[in-house]
Amino acid sequence: MRVPLNHREPTGEWLDIAVIRLPAGGGEGRRIGSLVVNPGGPGASGVDYVRAARVVLSERVRERFDVVGFDPRGVGRSAPVECLSDGELDAYLALDGSPDSPAERAALEAGARTFAEGCRRHSGRLLPHVGTVDVARDLDLLRRALGERRLTYLGKSYGTSLGAVYADLFPGRVRAMVLDGALDPALPRLRLNAEQAAGFEGALRAYVRDCLTRKGCPFESRTVRGALEEVGGLLRRTDGRPLRGDGGRKVTQATATLGLLAPLYDRALWPGLTESLRRAFQGDGRLLMHAADRLTGRREDGTYSGQTEANLAITCMDGAYPAGTAAYGRGVERALGQHAEGDRGRGVERDAGRGVEGAFGRVTEVGAYLGWSSLPCAHWPHPPTLEARPLTAEGAPPILVLGTRRDPATPYAWARALAGQLASGVLLGWEGDGHTAYRNGSECVDEAVDRYLVTGVAPDDGTICPGIR
Repeated sequence: MRVPLNHREPTGEWLDIAVIRLPAGGGEGRRIGSLVVNPGGPGASGVDYVRAARVVLSERVRERFDVVGFDPRGVGRSAPVECLSDGELDAYLALDGSPDSPAERAALEAGARTFAEGCRRHSGRLLPHVGTVDVARDLDLLRRALGERRLTYLGKSYGTSLGAVYADLFPGRVRAMVLDGALDPALPRLRLNAEQAAGFEGALRAYVRDCLTRKGCPFESRTVRGALEEVGGLLRRTDGRPLRGDGGRKVTQATATLGLLAPLYDRALWPGLTESLRRAFQGDGRLLMHAADRLTGRREDGTYSGQTEANLAITCMDGAYPAGTAAYGRGVERALGQHAEGDRGRGVERDAGRGVEGAFGRVTEVGAYLGWSSLPCAHWPHPPTLEARPLTAEGAPPILVLGTRRDPATPYAWARALAGQLASGVLLGWEGDGHTAYRNGSECVDEAVDRYLVTGVAPDDGTICPGIR
């Protein structure tokens, strides 16, 4: 599909957007239309997501809809953003992402400047136009190209931001919209980083609590607090003494942190995290490295998919960040400090009165790493095209917003906030673990989503689906 590089200049330069379609499977009933899906990221491929449609969508939905995915501009096969060589990206991702000395902060600042400058140099014309507002306008062109009067859409994680922006721009062109693992569009960007960090630390706590009930759990301590201190100690040790990795690569603190975060996205990966930690405590960081590589899009041959560069480019165009490292650092410390002082109720959902004690109090490297993760945005060469504000989508039909209670990447409070901002938002919660809810093991969630997509009838607002026993 061809789209304008700049939607304000529709007769100017064009981009090619990669699109894929899996035709409806038939079965009972007639074909309803097209279901457009986005897996999130930002930077994940919608083309690859549709190739996994038989896993990520129910048979009921696939029978009734053509499943359509696309790589957003700047991503994958659609004019991908280019910033650094593979070797340069290796070096950037290995930098200490939770700087606790002037030297570490200077190195991180230099890396962030190099990243932003590389994006400007290699993707200069594209860079100002990769934000979600531009992608939402592409999405409307895709709706028209598919011959659909109104859009049926499933967005996960960052895909919820794309869906909410689209609905706010074109509320009358929405048929049905599922936003799973929602972002809160009203949050300032550094606050969003801080609340996500609290979500990951809450998910880590849930993992540890589960691990301590199982054979082979690698922690010497038999308490959650003690086990978290062991994880924190491991990350601190890698700051000065990296672990052994593959092919001469060392597992730095940044790599170990990424390798720790990656399995928290999916409860099915928790046993693998247990083995990764067992080996890491013995000095072998290879499994943590492999998990980090999957998260950053690094292939076995040392090349990168482009996901990391696209992620940062879109992130930087989607919100305002303090300019310069000093101001950015003060903003990070302020955002993290607000949570440490007790504002954890937004970032980590309190569960049955227990709450999540000690967010940023035990494994502070995780919080600091995520707080600093968007530092290139402090040196970005273009102003953002999206501001932090509530999105209401006045006039849209019911929009179904899904939230998982212990979602590490998109805390439940964000789903609750987005559903409250949308004029027709309907909240469906799940008492579960992992990132996003649909097709994650809950028959209750899957049935509600399938019924809504097929019939347009949403569940009661505030419905909570039970967790998996």
